Amino acid sequence: MSKRCSPARPASLHAAATLGLVSLLALAAPAFAAPGSATQEVKGRIARAELERSYAELVEKLLPAVVNVQVERTERAAPVPPPFADPDMRRFFERFFGMPMPAPERQPPRFRARGEGSGFFIDAKGHILTNAHVVAGAEKVSVTLQDGTRLPARIVGVDERTDLAVLEVQPKGPVTWVEFGDSSKVRVGDKVIAVGNPFGLGGTVTAGIVSSTGRELGASPYDDFIQIDAPINRGNSGGPTFNLDGEVVGVNSIIVSPSGGNIGIGFAISANTAKQIAAQLIEKGTIERGWLGVSIQPLDEDLAKSLGLPDTRGALVARVEPGSPADKAGIEAGWVIREFNGITIDRLRTLTRAVAAVAPGSKASVTVFADGREKTLTVEIGRQPGNEQVARAEPAEAAKGQPRLGLQLAALTPELRERYGIEPGVQGVLVREVDPDGPAAEKGVQEGDVITAVAGKAVRSPREVADVVKKVANEGRKSVLLQLWREGEQRFVAIPLAVS
Repeated sequence: MSKRCSPARPASLHAAATLGLVSLLALAAPAFAAPGSATQEVKGRIARAELERSYAELVEKLLPAVVNVQVERTERAAPVPPPFADPDMRRFFERFFGMPMPAPERQPPRFRARGEGSGFFIDAKGHILTNAHVVAGAEKVSVTLQDGTRLPARIVGVDERTDLAVLEVQPKGPVTWVEFGDSSKVRVGDKVIAVGNPFGLGGTVTAGIVSSTGRELGASPYDDFIQIDAPINRGNSGGPTFNLDGEVVGVNSIIVSPSGGNIGIGFAISANTAKQIAAQLIEKGTIERGWLGVSIQPLDEDLAKSLGLPDTRGALVARVEPGSPADKAGIEAGWVIREFNGITIDRLRTLTRAVAAVAPGSKASVTVFADGREKTLTVEIGRQPGNEQVARAEPAEAAKGQPRLGLQLAALTPELRERYGIEPGVQGVLVREVDPDGPAAEKGVQEGDVITAVAGKAVRSPREVADVVKKVANEGRKSVLLQLWREGEQRFVAIPLAVS
């Protein structure tokens, strides 16, 4: 079984599937007339009173759209240290026994691995949505329908960042398919049913409620999970979560479990994310995400006040990639992105998702707060290079920290540069010591940090730092904004002057 999150956590996050894989058969889409979806047969036609008593009629309509996904791939056995692996030990025994000892095998043997997951038809053409981890590394994939029909399948496209994949089969007749609902309208407490293939048992239905929405698990920058308590287990990966209108509101993906079994905490990828990714995979076979080219960090109250902002809404630009779309548009470090294409930036991932959704080459409006006022720029969004994030959030721990009293500072000398590993091009003032009880320590400033600017003014000596801090305090401001260099990254931090 594949795992999407580290098992080292107290309650590990598991992908709710076994193995995954795919065949590369070139199968054409069937030309059947498209019947109405199962969702439309359900919507508004099943009395709510009936659903209070039983889900049977709802399940009867929807279950044929769900399939079992079987995968095969080649894997290597886990390496086992063979006897006489150490050459010196082998030579010793050869001299002792007077005969050659067997040399260790260079590679462990290969074997065929099989696994199962779930999926569901999303149109009448034979397209099936499942999880990317279900088909990861697959050499052959097939699906089994609810009536027992088994069909070979090919992978249309995979997006590992959202853990979604689209398969295609050539059915022998019309297929039952289902539609996506609007997951932004899902509310905590809504009733849902989950359908899948737990432990290879075949189509299984469980019911529960939505426990939370908008969950971010750190699996990728594009996390948008719906948490449900409907029991899901290994093998449920890729199966749908339905609302009582028969709409898909989520795609089962991850469970939290110390043992790998269900404990009532499961996560489904939101339907709005799944719908968008599926459409792009069907059209292009791949996902092209927009790229802005900035590193960002959240605003706290001290940072907001030091910048003159009335609230903590927005993303603070910590660094601008040279030659990036943001750089070409004139965006600078220290600015705050408040809106992107009319979308209010209430948290970092709002910006990340908004930028990613823009097609490369398209123009987008960016509203920033800079120099005490808001202004709107037009940016031509680029294509995300490799695995770089569109707008990279810095680690939360590193986002806290730097200058004020409670610091011992020193001018940068060649000796100090070498001792602390400071790059030649970095200019500023070195933090030699941090008072553990001071406000800078409370904000995360560390020995070895370099203060490159104070309140937007570049500094080169401890005296310059002190002068600017004093000037800011005399102006009646409650905090001072520092720009720091640490291990190749630039960061901003606001140190409360009252504590200082």
